[in-house]
Amino acid sequence: MILIVNKRLLSGRFKGLSVWPFVILESRQLKKDKFFLNHERIHLRQQLELLVIFFYVWYAIEFFVRYLDCRDGMLAYRNISFEKEAYRRENDLNYLKYRAVWAFRKYL
Repeated sequence: MILIVNKRLLSGRFKGLSVWPFVILESRQLKKDKFFLNHERIHLRQQLELLVIFFYVWYAIEFFVRYLDCRDGMLAYRNISFEKEAYRRENDLNYLKYRAVWAFRKYL
């Protein structure tokens, strides 16, 4: 995981963004936030499992489908299976040690 601090690369709604192998952070303080970093590590693992490019394809398709369902961008984002897994497991700092491959499927 390579951390980059650059708030200009973010939309303003998000504190961070994972683009394998990088995590772009809004501020230096986030480097100390172990739960936030765990959330981003979960995304990096998801990306590796799907050979990176397929993660982004799946993410975009799932966002689009969920957006059509609710017509709310933030709600659609929060209901993407990758985000559900990361948000629900970010406080478990040992999660990646026992996480099953493709565990995000449980959140579809």
